[in-house]
This record gives sequence, structure tokens and C-alpha cells, in this order.
Amino acid sequence: LSTLNNSHNFGTLMAKSKRSISQISTMSNSAQGNIIQLEDGWNNVIKTGAIDVLERTLDNGFDTSFEPKEYIRIYTTCYDMCTQRSPYNWSRDLYQRHGETIEQYLNNTVLPALRDKTGQGGTILLNELKHRWSNHQIMNKWLKKFFTYLDRYYVKHHSLPTLEQAGLRHFKDEIYMNVKDNTTSSIISLIDEEREGEIIDKTLVKNIIELYEQMGMGSLDSYTNDLETPLLDATRSYYGRKREDWIARDSTPDYLIKAEKALGEEKDRVGSYLNSATEPKLRSVVEDEILQKVQMNLLEKEGSGCGVLLANDKTEDLQRMFSLFSRLENGLQPMADIVEKFITSQGNACTEKRQARLDSGQKDKNDDPDFVKSLIDLHEKYLGVIRETFSSHHLFQKALKNSFEVIVNNDVGTFSNAELMSTFCDR
Repeated sequence: LSTLNNSHNFGTLMAKSKRSISQISTMSNSAQGNIIQLEDGWNNVIKTGAIDVLERTLDNGFDTSFEPKEYIRIYTTCYDMCTQRSPYNWSRDLYQRHGETIEQYLNNTVLPALRDKTGQGGTILLNELKHRWSNHQIMNKWLKKFFTYLDRYYVKHHSLPTLEQAGLRHFKDEIYMNVKDNTTSSIISLIDEEREGEIIDKTLVKNIIELYEQMGMGSLDSYTNDLETPLLDATRSYYGRKREDWIARDSTPDYLIKAEKALGEEKDRVGSYLNSATEPKLRSVVEDEILQKVQMNLLEKEGSGCGVLLANDKTEDLQRMFSLFSRLENGLQPMADIVEKFITSQGNACTEKRQARLDSGQKDKNDDPDFVKSLIDLHEKYLGVIRETFSSHHLFQKALKNSFEVIVNNDVGTFSNAELMSTFCDR
């Protein structure tokens, strides 16, 4: 005999046996005229043939399946009990016992098993919850199949939660609400371990997070309140500690390499097992902790800050700095200010050299090609830096413009820089 162990088999069987079920139910109710009493139908058919079998196979780890004849017998009994005339219509009673059956199994079997695993390590508890959640989904599926007629008529007529919704609600009330604090702590601990370079079971974490999502009953409220918020708080603490360690030990380039790596890993983490709605919130927390709070420390760090990188033509490090600080609101302005100040100082150095030559006795005249050429070379160099390193960002274009306004107007000697440039152009 084929078995009903997946939705495809179930759909095929239902299509083939629809007439048989109708004939059986008609014969049992009309032709035979038998009335199924509540306790007889429940105890002798539904409980022994369906519920006890379900619980036994789930507890023993066997595949849950029913032979077609047995399935039809249980389904037909449920159907007959829901279609008998009052006072023998047991729809309300069966709906109530459906919920009681799930509650009893969750409280008597599932919750004790989970409590037994609490405190034994994060993956032990999470694996047990994954197993019990999978079992619950199987039970919920089969009970929904057996009590299909309740969903089609009684539930709709009385505007009640569907059997599937009721099953989810019972799991949330009896299990999820009792274990969520421990499971959230376990998930956060595993994430911190992964941040430290350890290998974790991402599939397990993803499965449990999907459970959080389903406990929202159509919304992300449970996921957001019970997991995301604590995770963001823990992330802030984690990267706060990292920030203090990195800023004390690392140069600015080394710090930014670590920051870039951390941000990339957090993005990958969302893609691996967190809900996508978490990504901008998680990114904001990490950026605030490792970039925003130490931006000026990094830009001005002695021996490796932005000015030092400019002086040593550290293009790759400057590009990384630009890319990371562009993530922050107004994050590029302080960097642009440093660039402007640096270019101005380089231009002033050219002017100081001209002043030194004049002071040493060189004749002052309106033709100083070496000085003008040094200014042109300076402008061309940092115009290229702004284009290639800073993506021609308007703040850095403005920084170049402002710095050269200062440089060009810083005249020394009898002739203005404008006159020297005019002569140079006329050569």
C-alpha cells in the first residue's frame, strides 16, 4: 500500500478517493443510520487511530505515514461527526479537542524535553528546538488533514482561527514564550563565536530564526522584539569592545582594514541566516561603533592619519578611508577639510621656497617659471587624486578649489602670483 507521507501523495489520494469518502460517509450516516457518539468516535477512531499514532511515531523518530484505508477511515469519522444533525453534531467539540490535544502534547512531552536541554550549551538546546518544531509542523499538518471539514465549514462559519493558525498559536504560547530568552541568548553567543572566527552551524541558526519569524503570525514582531533588538544591543557591545582594542593598537590603515572586513562579514551574516530587514539596522550599529565614534581619532592619528596618507601617496588606504566614511552622515566633510588643509600647506611650501630664493638675493621679476610650474604640478597631482581616489566627490573638488584660492592669493615679492602666471602663459 502506498502511504500518505507528503503533500503530493495526499493530494493524489484525495483526488482518487473523493467519491469513496462521500459514499462511505453517506452510507454511515444515511444508509446505516448510525449516530457516532462523541466519546466513541474520539476514543475509538480519532485518538487511537490518528493522535496516538502521531505522537508515538514522532517520539520514536519514525516517519509519520498512514495507509490509505486507515486515513480514509479517520477522515470519514471526523466528517460524519461534523455533519450529523444536532444534538449529535460534534464540530465545536472536535475543534476544542484539536486544540487540547496539541496543548497536552506540547506541555507533557515537548516542554520538558526542551527544559532538560537548557543550560547544556547553545547548539544542544537549538537542535532540540529544531527537532520539536519540525515534529510540531508534522503533527499540525496531519491534524489539519484529518479535520479538514472543520476548516472548510465550522471555522469559516464561526470566524475562528484555522487549524493551522491554532496549532501555531499553541506552539507559541506553550513553547516559544517559555524558551525564547534562552534560545535568543544561544543564538547571540553563536554569532559572537562566528565573529571571532569560529565555525558555527549556520543552517541550524537559520532554521531557528525562521521559527522566530513564523511566531509573528504574519508579521515580524516576534523576530524583531525577541531576537533582533537583543542582537543589536549585543552587537553594539561587541564592537564597542573591538573599537577600544583596535584604536589603541592599530594604525589608521590597519584599523580601517578591520572595519571594512567587519562590515562585510555582518552583511554576509544577514544573507546567511538573519532576516533581510535587519541589514540596515545592523549596519548602522556597526558603523556607529567602529567608525562614527572614532572618526576624528582615525583621521588625525599621529603617524598614520589622513594627512600622513596624503603625504605618502597611500592611494589604496585613502580609497578605503573615503569609502568607509562615505557611509556616515556628513562623514566626508572632516576628511575633505583635512585634504584642503594639506593641499594648502603644499602650496604654501612652494610659496616659501620662492620667498627663500628672494631672501637669498635672487632678483625679483615678473617671470618665475619654476614657481608657477610647481603650482601647476601641485594642482594636476591633486586633481588626479580627487578624480581617482575620491571619485570626483564635490566636497573634495571644493577643497581643491578653496586651497588654490588661498595659494594663488598668497603673494610674495613685488609681483603677484597672478602676474607671474600671466607671464608664464605668454611665454
